[in-house]
Amino acid sequence: MPSASKIMVVDDSPAIVDSIEMMLDFEGFEIEKFYRGSDMLNALEASEKPNVILMDMWLSGEDGRDICRIIKADEKLRDIPVLIMSASRGLEQSALDAGANEFIAKPFDLGEMIDRIRSYMNN
Repeated sequence: MPSASKIMVVDDSPAIVDSIEMMLDFEGFEIEKFYRGSDMLNALEASEKPNVILMDMWLSGEDGRDICRIIKADEKLRDIPVLIMSASRGLEQSALDAGANEFIAKPFDLGEMIDRIRSYMNN
């Protein structure tokens, strides 16, 4: 397990990425941010595995559920918890069916999000 608690954050909205980054940085997490799921997948191959991936469901030209399926199908990556976020609350089951460990509805409660992320840190 990495020494720092590393989280990969993926969302095509820079404002959302920045707000999540500020919040998680304040909590002492190491953040690696991406605006495209494919860029995050490439980084997963080249860098130390994160403790958690926090990813939006709807990315520009990409579906977070498809990215999640790729991660969960890879023997080296499948143990990484993936938390999928979306304002489309009716899609929670499809996110879980794609292999997501959790679904986080937007707008999200920052404290609740931190608690959910922390729950995966020692797994």
